[in-house]
Amino acid sequence: MNISELAQKPPMGWNSWDCFSVTVTEEEVKANADFVAKNLKKYGWEYIVVDLAWFAPGADHTNYKNVNIPQLIDEYGRLIPDPEKFPSSVNGAGFKPLADYVHSLGLKFGIHIMRGIPVQAVEQKCRVKDTALTADQISYNRERCPWYNSLRTLNFAEKGAQEYYNSIFELYALWGVDYIKADDLNAWHEVNNSDGSPTGDGSPYRIDDIEGIAAGIENCGRPMVLSISPGGPETTIINHLRKHTNLWRISADFWDEWGSLKKQMERCATWAPFIKPGHWPDADMLPLGYMPRGESGGQERFSNFNVDEQKTVISLWCMFRSPLMFGGNLPQCNDETIALLSNKDVLEINQYSKKNREVYCDDSVRVWAAESTILNAKYLAVFNISDVDITYRFNVNDFGITKPASGIDLWSKNTIDFHSELKVNAHGVRLVRF
Repeated sequence: MNISELAQKPPMGWNSWDCFSVTVTEEEVKANADFVAKNLKKYGWEYIVVDLAWFAPGADHTNYKNVNIPQLIDEYGRLIPDPEKFPSSVNGAGFKPLADYVHSLGLKFGIHIMRGIPVQAVEQKCRVKDTALTADQISYNRERCPWYNSLRTLNFAEKGAQEYYNSIFELYALWGVDYIKADDLNAWHEVNNSDGSPTGDGSPYRIDDIEGIAAGIENCGRPMVLSISPGGPETTIINHLRKHTNLWRISADFWDEWGSLKKQMERCATWAPFIKPGHWPDADMLPLGYMPRGESGGQERFSNFNVDEQKTVISLWCMFRSPLMFGGNLPQCNDETIALLSNKDVLEINQYSKKNREVYCDDSVRVWAAESTILNAKYLAVFNISDVDITYRFNVNDFGITKPASGIDLWSKNTIDFHSELKVNAHGVRLVRF
């Protein structure tokens, strides 16, 4: 199957990173899968994705960035699940039992991978499957990932690098993987402070690895959606992104800080013209709900976003048609959070809309518009980016709205009279269908 035939709508699902960092267990993955199947599948949520370090015994929030941490590999130098975290993976079963469980719920299974080859494979000179080459012959110890320093860079100037990627996707196909989040690939230019300002170093766009991973997926014979991370690429490489990937991050990790959300609004406006079925700019995961062992902002906590900010996040991601990957531990989320994820009218914007674009911006508001592809309807989102409540009056004719006198607020379900002023809470949104 051609990569462009996959992900015809933005994927929706759950990912373990925000709530469990590198310590998620099989029991926790199953609990979230069960929750999605019971409560959210009917709204379009379907992917269950295990993030970083499923192969790293003893990895936790304090040590996973250390150099050359323990990782489990098979005879061909391919990472395999830690049986302490994932008991069903014993005796060479890998992730197949867990994937089978997720599939039995009518859901799809995904995993996070890193570019490159494990340091253990290089040190042990593991043979690359179906070749006479060994891991040390196809890699070098340069250009390491700055935040996960236990793999080596594949040398695509030599034969064997592509064969290694082919071998790992052959394994993932046997496991039944449907979705790949491939990390340390996309251009990363900045990390944001809480006020949205940049800090930290960046990484380049990894052309050889991206093409090698895409080819590995194509060669394995099983369709797999390909998402690349982190993010900050230039729009000038759009054709390369579309040719080889389904989803690409537009920023470094997004967390629940207002300054980061304001910056993300700017990025979404920049990338909106490049939305296309099968190929989606990705605003990153939704750091909402309860995060017991998360990566940012402390542990055992609920999202820092208040109710208005949470609606702003969901509304922006839907108007932008970003992939929706929820980051909280669903069984511990409150009813208010689950209501955000089960608003059918709002989610329809994400899944079934077109002409998604920012149409106006000033110091107080950013306004987005879109059109439904399944209803005779248009959408308007007014985001209050100021720190005080505002009253906003707009001329509907400015947004191509010539007939209706009223619409419906998709969060409150109240009728909106377009001839009156629109009140918008600080950091909040009014999302209207008319």
